[in-house]
Formats: sequence, structure tokens, C-alpha cells
Amino acid sequence: MKASIETLETQLNDFNVAARTTALRELLALAAQGAVDIAPPTNVANMHCHTFFSYNAYGYSPTALAWLAKKSGYAYMGIVDFDVLDGVEEFLAACDLAGVRGSAGMETRVFIPEFATREINSPGEPGIFYHMGIGFTTSTSPVEIKLLLDNLRARAEGRNRDVAARVNAYLDPVVIDYDRDVLPLTPAGNATERHMVVAYLEAAKRTVSDPAAFWAEKLHTSRTEIDAILHNGPKIQNLVRSKLMKRGGVGYVRPSPEMFPSVEEVNRVITACGALPCATWLDGTSAGEQAEAELLDLLIGKGVVALNIIPDRNWNIADPETKRVKLQKLYEIVELAQRLDLPLNVGTEMNAPGNRLVDDFAAPELAPVRAALMDGAAFIYGHTVMQRALGLGYGSEWAREHLATRKARNEFYTRIGQHITAGETALNALRRFTTAVTPATILRAVGQT
Repeated sequence: MKASIETLETQLNDFNVAARTTALRELLALAAQGAVDIAPPTNVANMHCHTFFSYNAYGYSPTALAWLAKKSGYAYMGIVDFDVLDGVEEFLAACDLAGVRGSAGMETRVFIPEFATREINSPGEPGIFYHMGIGFTTSTSPVEIKLLLDNLRARAEGRNRDVAARVNAYLDPVVIDYDRDVLPLTPAGNATERHMVVAYLEAAKRTVSDPAAFWAEKLHTSRTEIDAILHNGPKIQNLVRSKLMKRGGVGYVRPSPEMFPSVEEVNRVITACGALPCATWLDGTSAGEQAEAELLDLLIGKGVVALNIIPDRNWNIADPETKRVKLQKLYEIVELAQRLDLPLNVGTEMNAPGNRLVDDFAAPELAPVRAALMDGAAFIYGHTVMQRALGLGYGSEWAREHLATRKARNEFYTRIGQHITAGETALNALRRFTTAVTPATILRAVGQT
């Protein structure tokens, strides 16, 4: 039985979606029989998990992430992929099957001209900003919106191919063919720098007789250090990427404003899909993030209604002084978000080796903000389930009519997310209402007064 479970869990990451769904159904059947250990429900959430449709360091598909949440007892789970919505329907359907409160999002980079001289959350790149949409319920979008999504994917691929050409020239004879060596590592052709790193490490193994000596020379690193990490996938991948593809590396291309869309362009895509524009925050130390109140005020004016935070990078730090500074920044940004009525989307990303599967919500450092983090997860699920069932999500005309302020909307969708379970039964219970329903009626129906 143990081998069968392991085989099924591996199949959850097959590039064939039918195989993934079959594996999930079989695992859930085994769980119902008591053959799989399912953790009791725990009040934790990871609302920012990349899938293998962009890059997941553990190879997880959307279906595998739904199973991870089910098996581990997570209260809420959310996916976020770079530049694509490829996993939205799969993830939400898998969450329905598994009984997991789920949400789906997209991340991209934009240029903010008002901050053109200040670094924000893309290190060393003034004006460039990681931006998100959360609470998507479908990957289907109007034709004009699809064109912009296609453009985002094409821009990302163009940047990647440019990086590969530069790195190939430097690493020759260890070279990769983007179509042959990189694209097959992804299920839908949306490759990232991290996929390219994997391809280069494999190319070195098959091309040179002494890969350790090769990497020591090319990365200007001692042979001793390379020997120590060459067979440690996360560490060698991070070193290769930082030395070759990030700022200062031979493959690095300094971004220009023309390389990225505007916040307004991306927000049009997000809202046209019924989703929510979401700002993102790194750690509070850059020039732009030291002016976070100014930045968020600007972005709220452009349509932002939520804020993404990765808590682990602000408290799980070895150096005491760095930890003190960054933890205080975390508390400050949560307080600011609450003042501005911006719910929080929090998670661990899972797009780099070593990222946690879920934040340590029991950590004493997170105690002062834990309630705000969990309320944010409930809010996003509440929007998602209302949008899926009735088209009455946060951005709907119904919400604007009945819940005139951001604060009122936040409270309503948070309460919905806290009290509506996951799955088709819950969706069907909501579908009995019409758009004439009031928020109070819905809250009473889910046991709230």
C-alpha cells in the first residue's frame, strides 16, 4: 500500500492532467478508507504557491498542491504563477474534490514611472515592481485581455532566450538549446530562469569530464566550495543563478521601462477576469519600500485592493540585528495595510529550493500578526467562492452597491471565507441565491448574524 501511495503522489505531478486527476481521486479514496494519514485541520494558510506552470522547487502541480493542503490539514491554499493562468481551473477543481479552501492568482512585473528612480521590490532595478492578481476563478478572458496575457508570456520568453544566448557564449562548450533542453521541463512552455539553471547543470554533466572544475572556473568559486554543494541541488542551483543570471552576471539584462507593462494595463486584465489587483512587498528595506505609504496610496489609486507578503523572509533570519530590523518592518507593513483596508495575501512562494511548504504560524514572532494573516486568507477564499458561485465577488457591481466601502467589503468576504466550506456542495448551496440577495441574507444562511 505504501508503494502505491508513493506512486500516486508522484503521478500528481505528471504533465498529463488526466493522470493527475486520476491520481488525486485514488488518493482521496484511500484516505476515505483510512489508508492515508490525513492531518487534522490546522489554522494555517499558504496563499502564494507557484506551481510547475511557472516554477515550483518541489515540482508540484496545481493538483499536487491541493493534495498537500488536504493531507497536511492546511485551512487555506492558493496558487500564484508567473505571467500565466494555466493552473486556475485545475487547482480549483482539485480543491473541490479534496475539500480545500483554495484561491488562484498570477504574478508579473510592471514598471511604475512615479518610482522610476527608486528601487522597490525587484532588487537593484528602480521602478520595476512585482505585481499580482488574486482570486481568479477562470483562465478564460475576453479576446483583448487574452492578447495582453499572450504578450506577457512572449515578453518573458524573449528575456529568457536573451539570457540563454549570453550564458551560452560564456559557458561554451556547455550550452543549451532553449527549445530542446528548457521547454520540455515545463508542462505548458512557460519556462523561467530556474528551469534554465537546471538545464545548464544537466548540460555540464553530459559535456565536461569534471563538472566541479568547470563550475569552479566559470563561477569564480573555489573547487572546495563547489565540491561541497555540487550534489546539493538547491545550493548549486542558487549559486549558478546568482552568479550568471542575476545582477552582475554575464546573462543579466538590465531592465528598461519598455520591457514591462504598466500597473494600469495589468490591472485591466485582472479586473476583467473578476480577480483582485494585489500589490506585493519584499522586506521594507529598499528606498521604495521605505516610502510604502506613498507607494500604496499611489497603487490604491490605480486599483489595488490587497497586499502580498512573504512573512518568512522577515523573521526567520539568523543574524539578530537583521532580524530585529526586518521583523519590525513586518509589523509596520501589517499595521499600514490594516489602516488602508488592504487584506493580506501571505505564503512561502515555493519557487526556490528551501522555501517552506507553509509558514510557521506557531512562531512567537508571528503572534502579533497571525490573526491578520489568517483573515487575509479567509478574505481571498470568500471572494473566490462568491465569484465562482454567483459572480458576486469583491469587484462586482453587487458588491459596490451593497458594500460601499473597502472595509465593509473586506469584512463581508472574510466572514464568508471563514464559514463556507470547500467543494461542490458549498458552491451549490450558494447558487440557490440570485443577484437580488443581500449580504446580510447570505451571512445568515452561513450561520452568521
